[in-house]
Amino acid sequence: MAISKKFISASWKMMEQLLNGDDIDEALSGTLETMVSVLNSEAGAIWLLDKESDRLYPVCNIGAEDITNVSIENGVGIEGGVSKTGKSVMITDASRDSSFDGSTLDDYGITTRSMICVPLNNIREVIGCIQIINKLDGSLYDQEELELCEHMAALAAMTIDEKGLKIDAGERKKVIVSLRGITKEYTNGDSVLRVLKGINLDVYANEFVVVLGESGCGKSTMMNIIGGMDYATGGELYIDGKDFSHPTELDLTKFRRNYVGFIFQSYNLMPNLSALENIEYIAELVDDPMSSKDALDKVGLGERAGNFPKQMSGGQQQRVSIARAIVKKPKLILADEPTAALDYTTSIEVLDVIEDIVKTQGTTVMMITHNPEIAKMADRVIKVRGGKIASIKRNLRPLHAVDLVW
Repeated sequence: MAISKKFISASWKMMEQLLNGDDIDEALSGTLETMVSVLNSEAGAIWLLDKESDRLYPVCNIGAEDITNVSIENGVGIEGGVSKTGKSVMITDASRDSSFDGSTLDDYGITTRSMICVPLNNIREVIGCIQIINKLDGSLYDQEELELCEHMAALAAMTIDEKGLKIDAGERKKVIVSLRGITKEYTNGDSVLRVLKGINLDVYANEFVVVLGESGCGKSTMMNIIGGMDYATGGELYIDGKDFSHPTELDLTKFRRNYVGFIFQSYNLMPNLSALENIEYIAELVDDPMSSKDALDKVGLGERAGNFPKQMSGGQQQRVSIARAIVKKPKLILADEPTAALDYTTSIEVLDVIEDIVKTQGTTVMMITHNPEIAKMADRVIKVRGGKIASIKRNLRPLHAVDLVW
């Protein structure tokens, strides 16, 4: 069978990503994106096998659904069966295939019409599988597309083996914020602007999440809804398992005051208050704050307590704003481009503080940035495109802030 030029080009691109990339997480994510794109598909996922638990866990997935906290018993279902047997499965028409008993993703809002699922086989053993679901134009997968997936899965498996990448299953993380089908519309006369078009996302306790996306894609709107700064037009929002879809103004005030902290690009410090006074002003609003002096010490600015904002550099002002956020002891900190106005050295200093907060205080930090290098230190990377979640990637080897280079 002659291989089309499109597939040859895609194969070369994926080979380059896998063989030449220093970041295996990014290489796998890029390979999956290329496979989903060239096969004109709705969704895809790479699953790796954790031998200790004998379960499959998603490393990255493309599509509107968040499956980060999902795991599959090896040998169960389509994905588990492919991993267990090492044999590929191609479902050309799920509605007519009597052997198809459903995909794991069917439980997460994706209705499988057709699917390719191929093993990650490094010759010695099967270490997981790659799954591609649903042609966007409604057509069915063919043998050439199956062979392309098998070829790339074999190359990916050997790369994973060479790099020594292993899935760290860990404990199932607690969901602190959950968005289901969240939409946001703005009306202007007869016209309606749809900014969010059905966001499905879970945010977990004690994780660092980076959100990437082009300007206007909806990432800031999503963050504002999570932070109680804006209302969703439709969908459901849960905070610690409680429905927060239609909060009262009092609910929002209590939530913003006690649950969430904010870090802004422009610092937003009060110019007539000292560094310590800026923090104390916020501490007085909450029920159980940490010591304002301790918060300032935490970001390395204890000796600057009496300085006013104009007497500090941009990086120092941003660290004061971080101290102002953590003094409330929030479960969640939302950071909108906190390093955009800073140079490289100062950015690393700020990111190092944020990394320490996640590590030592158990706080979840969700950060919007246009800098893809910062994503390398995140536990998960969320890409937003056109008002929807485009992809979710787990970093199995997140970098430290001091190791980032741009």
